[in-house]
Amino acid sequence: MYLEAEGFAVGEAADGHTALTMVREGAWDLVILDLMLPGVDGWVVCKEIRRASALPIIMLTARNHEADRILGLELGADDYVVKPFSPREVVARVKAVLRRASGEVATERPPLDFGSLRIDPAAREVRVRGEPVSLSPKEFDLLLYLARHPGRVFTREQLLQHVWGYDFFGEARTVDTHINRLRDKLGSVAGAPPL
Repeated sequence: MYLEAEGFAVGEAADGHTALTMVREGAWDLVILDLMLPGVDGWVVCKEIRRASALPIIMLTARNHEADRILGLELGADDYVVKPFSPREVVARVKAVLRRASGEVATERPPLDFGSLRIDPAAREVRVRGEPVSLSPKEFDLLLYLARHPGRVFTREQLLQHVWGYDFFGEARTVDTHINRLRDKLGSVAGAPPL
C-alpha cells in the first residue's frame, strides 16, 4: 500500500519458485525478499537472482541475528531490514537502494534497438527515429516486456501477470487500452513505421 501510494507498481509472489519465475520473466526494478518462503527459501532466491543479474534486493525478515544480516549482505542483498519495521522506512530504503543501484543497473541493461525503435531500460527512455516518445510508467513496462520477448505471443492474462503484477485483479481489457496507446504514441512520430 505504501509503495503503491509512492507510485511504485508492486507484484507479489507467495513462494520462492514463483518469485524466481517472476524475476526471470518480468521487468522488475527491485526485489523485497522475505527469507522464510515456502519451497525455495529467501537465501536461495537471493543467490539465484544475484547469479543472473544486478537487480537490487532488500531482505525483509524477522531474523535479526548479526550472522543472518552478514550472510544476507554477503549473498548479494543491497539492504537488510528486520521486522518489526515502519512501512515508511521501507519505502525510504527502496528509494535509496534504487538511487544507489542506478549506475549498476545501467551497465546490466543495455538499450534495445529494433530498427527505428530504441528502448533504454536504464534511463526508461523510448525513441523512434531519434525522437523521444513520452510514455507512462506502465506503458514503458509493457513495451519493455514485449521487446524482451520478441516473437512471443502473450494472452491478456499473461501480460497482466507479468507487467501489472502477480496479484493484479483489474480488468483484462486494460491491456488493450495500453497497447492502443502505445501504438498511437509510437506511430505519432513522423516517418515511423506502422505498428
